Amino acid sequence: MDKNKDIFGTAIKAFYNKKDKTPITVHSPHFDDDEIPVEYLFRKYKDMPLVEQKALDLCKGEVLDVGCGAGSHALYLQEKPDLKVSAIDTSEGAIEVALERGVKNAQVQDFFKLKDKNYDSILLLMNGSGIIGKLDKLDDFLNHCKELLNEDGIIIMDSSDLIYLFDDEFIDTEEYYGELEYTLSYKDLKSDSFDWLYLDPETLIEFADKNGFNCEIVTKGEHYDFLAVLKRS
Repeated sequence: MDKNKDIFGTAIKAFYNKKDKTPITVHSPHFDDDEIPVEYLFRKYKDMPLVEQKALDLCKGEVLDVGCGAGSHALYLQEKPDLKVSAIDTSEGAIEVALERGVKNAQVQDFFKLKDKNYDSILLLMNGSGIIGKLDKLDDFLNHCKELLNEDGIIIMDSSDLIYLFDDEFIDTEEYYGELEYTLSYKDLKSDSFDWLYLDPETLIEFADKNGFNCEIVTKGEHYDFLAVLKRS
């Protein structure tokens, strides 16, 4: 297979321009293959799960939508007169479609390289904690957010506690159980492997506290997923 890191962008463009519903396949050495229906990335507010709806309702002021994909969250938020929305993603294809769909301010940007800007809300959805990659990078992530937030700004982030996957099995304490490794494939394209972090609420609260944030678990979904809001202590 050819190497191509913009799997999401390729699939998003194919669906948007040609109604191609070929799914993205997710591979992990830890679990069986799974599929992401590309049309799911184009849903309306009414079709989003409660955790995402609640997250969008909590946004305030100047909002940074991190990992915006096809722009569904940003499109909803920018219709609110009291919000100013900026959407970023590392996928060129995704940003191209987001702009074509009507997102007013979207650009290709690595969140971790963003600087000299300030926001009232940093929004990370669809297992938003994933981009952190590894648990030992959570401190750096929170400190980077602190640099980008206004004084009363908030981080709005969802994740899933993977503890349910283990039942009564022994969990290796050498590695945090929420650290996974993925590759993505789409037709004849395959991405490089990448790290993805799922957090449990207690661990997020602990790391938030030691980095100067209060963390509130605002709501919980039906599949061990939860929504957290972090603000400076």
